[in-house]
Amino acid sequence: MSYANLFDIAGSAMDAQSVRLNTVASNLANAQSAASSVNQVYRAKHPVFAAVQQSAMQQQAGWGGISANDDDAGQGAGVKVLGIVESQSALERRYEPGHPLADKDGYVLYPNVNVVEEMADMISASRSFQVNVEMLQSAKTMAQKLLSLGQ
Repeated sequence: MSYANLFDIAGSAMDAQSVRLNTVASNLANAQSAASSVNQVYRAKHPVFAAVQQSAMQQQAGWGGISANDDDAGQGAGVKVLGIVESQSALERRYEPGHPLADKDGYVLYPNVNVVEEMADMISASRSFQVNVEMLQSAKTMAQKLLSLGQ
C-alpha cells in the first residue's frame, strides 16, 4: 500500500461516518413523529457499508477479478456506502385516545427508533470520524517531516 492510499482510506471512512451521522440525526429528529397509518410512519434508517480492501489487494497483487467497469476499480482500499435501508422492526403503538391522529381504537403509531441506540451510534460515528481526522493529521505531519529531511 502506498503512502498516498492513507488519505484515500481515511477520506472514505470520514465520508461513511458522515452518512452515518446524518442518518442518526434524521432518526433522532423523527423519533417522536406520530402518524395515524402504517404507511405514514417514519421508519428508522441505517447505512450499509462495505469494505473495499479486497478489491484493492487484488489490484495490487494482479490477481484479476476486477474489471475496468467495476465500481471499486481504481478506488483503492477504504469504505463504500452501499445504501441506506429502513429498519423492519415493529412500530411502536401507543394508546392515546385524545390524540388528533389516533385511530378508531385510540392508538397512535410512532417510529421504530430506539433513542438510546441512536445516541450510542452517534457517539461511535463521531469518535470514528475524529480518529480518522487524527490519522490524517499524523500522516500529514510525517510527510512534512520527511520533506524537511531533504533540506
